[in-house]
Amino acid sequence: MGLKFAKQGPQKVDDLTLQNHMINYLTRNFIRNLVSKQRRRMLIAGYDLDMTYITDRILAMSFPAERMRAVYRNPLWQVKSVLDMTHHEHYKIYNLCIEESYDPANFHGRVEAYPFDDNHVPPLEMIKDFCESVHSWLSSDPKNIAVIHCMAGKGRTGLMVCSYLTYSGMSADEALQLYAERRTTNNEGVSIPSQRRYVRYFESLLSSPRGKVSLPPPCSRELRRIRLYDTVNIYAIFFVISELQEEVPNQCYRPPVEIFRGCCREIKKGYQRTNSPRYYLSYIGEEENEDGKQSEQEEPRIVVQMDTESPVIYKKTCLDYYFDQPILLTGDVRVIFYEKLIGGRLFYCCFNTCFVKNSILQLGIEELDKVGKKGRSICGTDFSLELLFGPANSSSVSTSDNASDISL
Repeated sequence: MGLKFAKQGPQKVDDLTLQNHMINYLTRNFIRNLVSKQRRRMLIAGYDLDMTYITDRILAMSFPAERMRAVYRNPLWQVKSVLDMTHHEHYKIYNLCIEESYDPANFHGRVEAYPFDDNHVPPLEMIKDFCESVHSWLSSDPKNIAVIHCMAGKGRTGLMVCSYLTYSGMSADEALQLYAERRTTNNEGVSIPSQRRYVRYFESLLSSPRGKVSLPPPCSRELRRIRLYDTVNIYAIFFVISELQEEVPNQCYRPPVEIFRGCCREIKKGYQRTNSPRYYLSYIGEEENEDGKQSEQEEPRIVVQMDTESPVIYKKTCLDYYFDQPILLTGDVRVIFYEKLIGGRLFYCCFNTCFVKNSILQLGIEELDKVGKKGRSICGTDFSLELLFGPANSSSVSTSDNASDISL
């Protein structure tokens, strides 16, 4: 007689299946953690999700994805499971993505969309509408929370979350700092300068006490010149100017519309335009008193001089484009600079014409968006971008402001 052993085939199959599930789980979580970079994640109900509570009632997260995208983003079914479990019937989702969407029925229809382009800014009206919607939802029940996301759940999400925090009573700087601390491990929340600029724009539109937003009347400005001061290793830079389109019927998204494209070229010594020699240079300076000592000021002043009277522009390589016929810009504007017209983006900036003070918008390298290695390589130590405008065309601008502009 001998001992008989049962076959172990089925057990091996079960072990192999478990092993595959484990490898799949670890691989997916490794990829998701890799993609989320410095964004904080949440371990809840056995799930590892790219989401963070900014306040007790504001939750920021990355896109709730399906199919292949769920391999490296938050799986939609996991997000739904967690929200239904922790905030049953008391959550509402705000989707800021224009590039991707999902069926609102996945979240019981409680989804609102405020889409705008990745790494860019929305119109001020959209920020206002978003804040009023979030405030209405949170005010309707003390248990309600707002869940806000874009694709990565960082830049666009941060802009809108911080705008709402200023709407609720924080200063823009306090809101930006809180978001950076709560959402990221490296304290870099809203890192794109134009997005931070728009949070501060929105703060300036809030009345005291907070809760009422006074949008500025439309303000048109004539753009007369673009100049890049102190460039190196480059003698021509292309640019494209766009405005956010006016409201589109039955559509929340306002796409950019190209207004003009051109090329900034090097200013040559002794070169003078025959049709319009009066174009200007500005730089940051400090005022001196009668004793020759520098006076103390809270902010340095901007000195504006005629190019034909000052040789300072020839001390550095300076590129510019002068508009023989100034172009009229209104509202939210985007200017993108390229090494080559097709591809090769160097950097860009976004601004609203209502917030252009006097006649010059001057931005240093730290105030430009997405300045990569190539962009920094063409910027000297004193680099700045200057946009020269004509007088403002708005009822909100005082007579003295117009007089100051015209005197240029």
